[in-house]
Amino acid sequence: MSGAPGSNERSSPQVGSDPNTLIASLARDSVTLDLGTYHLCCLAGLHLRANRATIASFGDEEIVDLFEQVCDIVEPGADNPRKRATHAIQRLRDQRMLVRVDGAGVARAGEYAMTRLAAAVVESYLNDEVLTRESLTLLTRTLLAHLAEVKAAAARADSRQAWTDGVIGPLNVTIGELIHGIDRRRRGLDASQEQVQAEIAGLIKADWFRAVDEAQSLLDVTTATLHELNEVLLRDTHHFVALLQEVQDLAEAAGMREAQEACQQVIEHVDGIANWGDARQRTWSAYYQYVHRYLRDVVRLDPDRALSQRLRDQLAAWTRHPFHLRLARSPSLRLLRDVSARVDRPAVTRERAEREHPPVDVAIGSDEVDLEALVRRALGDGASTLAEVTSAVLAHVPVDQHFRSTGRVAALVARLARPSGERERPWVAVADAIEIEQWAIPAQGRRA
Repeated sequence: MSGAPGSNERSSPQVGSDPNTLIASLARDSVTLDLGTYHLCCLAGLHLRANRATIASFGDEEIVDLFEQVCDIVEPGADNPRKRATHAIQRLRDQRMLVRVDGAGVARAGEYAMTRLAAAVVESYLNDEVLTRESLTLLTRTLLAHLAEVKAAAARADSRQAWTDGVIGPLNVTIGELIHGIDRRRRGLDASQEQVQAEIAGLIKADWFRAVDEAQSLLDVTTATLHELNEVLLRDTHHFVALLQEVQDLAEAAGMREAQEACQQVIEHVDGIANWGDARQRTWSAYYQYVHRYLRDVVRLDPDRALSQRLRDQLAAWTRHPFHLRLARSPSLRLLRDVSARVDRPAVTRERAEREHPPVDVAIGSDEVDLEALVRRALGDGASTLAEVTSAVLAHVPVDQHFRSTGRVAALVARLARPSGERERPWVAVADAIEIEQWAIPAQGRRA
């Protein structure tokens, strides 16, 4: 920006101040910037000559001669080019594009130099700095090397002056310039992407079907470039932030708040660059899909533009020959069914029965004791097999208890005697519906 004449005497706002204060100061100074093509071409000529000759300032006659040459190129045949050059010098001084550096006043011819504003304006038009994988890799490696030096300086700093010279100064100047270099090149890449989009639109508009391959090539090249840049940013920004956080920890331990703030500003710049890469990747992906869908659904399906041209003609002539879309409304199909009265069937139920029965007093029987006595009696009478003992016992037991008593008899025999059996034991009937395996009860195997 440049200010109105006389604004040099006012105090300029400091970077990092409150945004409201900065805007208020700009409004107070009535900043303006109004340059024509001729003035911009004059600045471009000064910039190019300064770079070629490696000079920092120009004499009055040199500038007038250069501006006359520019006038012959931009406006050939213009009247009094020397006078126009003199007015151009004054206007550029008023716009803060040129500054007098000799300090001699009106005593002699002046010596002028371009301001930073003039250099920035000219470079934005002349320098086509586009962020590439090579330039980004070079910048990130240089930035990593400087951050490593800053970290080493922070580790050995033992005074405030050491922190200022080895940490705060490099963070604000050297590393800041490197990050601004990445910012400047990424803005060039943004402009290049916009130019690619304009070229694709122009190709499709000029040559409908033959432009498909060329548009595809432009899309693929830009996509590959963005993918490579995003990989570099994702890889290197992590190292940047890690080194800066280590420096920030050292500054916090030493109580250097200025160094902490400088590290935080650089971290925010690095995060902004990483976010930029991610946003450009997503934006270009959406544009890539949109163009592919357009080429597939429109261009390839209508290579001769017959359908699109008819649609344009109909839309252009709609006021004279309106068209409408008519729809025939057909009634819905009706399915006639026999109407039957709905019968409510009762739910399946059953009477509720009591699952829990009240306890019943049952007298304690002495069946087991009686069975044992009967078994002892049969063994005492000389019964030699299990079948003989069981038959003798069941003769004194009710029929409905025969099955349960048979097992108890076998248990009692096994406890009161030492029965033996062959490998193949025969089954012997002891009652009308009961058969048991035959056991032999030897006399010497009886227990007292």
